[in-house]
This record gives sequence, structure tokens and C-alpha cells, in this order.
Amino acid sequence: MKQEKIAIFSNNDEFVQELSNSLNAVEGFSVCATSSNGNTATEIVKRNSPTVAVVDLVLTGLDGFGVLDFVKENCPDCLTIAVGGFVDDKIVDQAIEHGAVYYLAKPVKAETLVDRITELSNGRAVNYKVATEVRDKRKAGSIDEKISNIFITIGIPPHIKGFSYLREGIKLAVEDPAIINRVTKELYPKISEKFSTSASKVERAIRHAIEVAWNRGRTDAISSIFGARVYIGNERPTNSEFIALVADKLILESL
Repeated sequence: MKQEKIAIFSNNDEFVQELSNSLNAVEGFSVCATSSNGNTATEIVKRNSPTVAVVDLVLTGLDGFGVLDFVKENCPDCLTIAVGGFVDDKIVDQAIEHGAVYYLAKPVKAETLVDRITELSNGRAVNYKVATEVRDKRKAGSIDEKISNIFITIGIPPHIKGFSYLREGIKLAVEDPAIINRVTKELYPKISEKFSTSASKVERAIRHAIEVAWNRGRTDAISSIFGARVYIGNERPTNSEFIALVADKLILESL
């Protein structure tokens, strides 16, 4: 059985201890070294040639990105898993560009890392094509989360159908902004196909969701989200206006 030599670089002693215990309990896994210092981490990599390294982006001395670069250049057979406290597409992209195969946002359970390392050991994610797929899945989850947070802030309850229909419509508009000019002919039908319903029901459910939010009168929350005092009082946006407004906000944030 292939033996995995695993190095853990993190400044969280409790996390390091818990992860070390979990990994050492798995047959074929052994933690060869740990450190909270990035400069020491590079020495460990040179000395031990680990097959897997868990790298916290926040380290004393050389930061996690520097460690990722060092591993990529000096120990190319070592697969790295980056761990960070940032849920941000740019950080995820950076970690992948610096050589990480996975990026996991804190707090990270030891069991999750054991699962990821097991996948690496089994050869299911040992190339950058797979790493890119992981990154893209992370991005998809991130935009869902951003849209849901906007909805909840302005008062669209998650239990109504319009919540999911609106979120899907906004994602389609982010991918293709021009679709906002084809709402009836293309956007509603695409949403209805995904949710096995009719385009007319999609239109009504989205309109109802927007009405619910505006009837709750959270004008301050709406203004804080969109950066301007828009559609105050009874002046509600149309379905297409609201979808375009949120999609435009997400597009601008990603630039």
C-alpha cells in the first residue's frame, strides 16, 4: 500500500494536533512534520519531501502563498491543500494558481481533510484539470451564497418558490447579461425547465417574491445592498429590473 507522508503547516495548535491524530490513525498515512512558521515549512519540505502538505495561508514568517510556491517549484510531486479564513473567489483562484489542488475555508473539520487526502491518495484529484473543476464548483457555491444573502437581507424568505426561481434567473443573467432582454422568450423557460414547472408560474412566483420583500419595507437594507436609495415605498422593480440589478451588482463585484 502506498504510504503518504503528510506535512501540516498551521498556526492553530489545536487543529494541528487533531488533524495529526486523525491522519495517523489511517493506515498508510503518517504525519512527518508540522510547523506554524513558513520559513521552517520550506526547510521541512526540503528535508522530508512530503507527498501531501496542508498549508494554512496565514503563517508566521513566510506566508502560505510563499510556501505553496516553494512546494510547487521544489517538490512538484507533493500535492498541497490550502486552508484559509477567506470565502472569496480571488483567494481561491490565487491558491490554485500557486499550486493548491484544493482550497478549504475555515473552520475545517479534521474528517474533511482526511477525506480530501484519501481522494488524493487514490489518484482521483492529482492533476490541475481536477483542481480547476474543484475551483469552479467552489465558485458556483459562492454565487449561490451571495445571492441568498442578498435575498435574506432584503426580506425574501427562502421557503417560497420565487426564492429559488429568482436565484436561478440571476445566475443566468450573470452568465449572459443580454438574456435580460429575452426574459419571456428565454429566461423564464430556462428556469421552468430546470424546476419542472411552467414559465407563467415562474413569472408569478418571482413577482410574488419581490412583492414580499418590498411589502416588508426594508428600504434601509435594500439601499445598503445596492448602494443607492432605489425603489422606495410602493415603487417596486419589475422582475427583469430586479434580476438585472442584482446580476449587475455581482458582475461589478467580480471585476
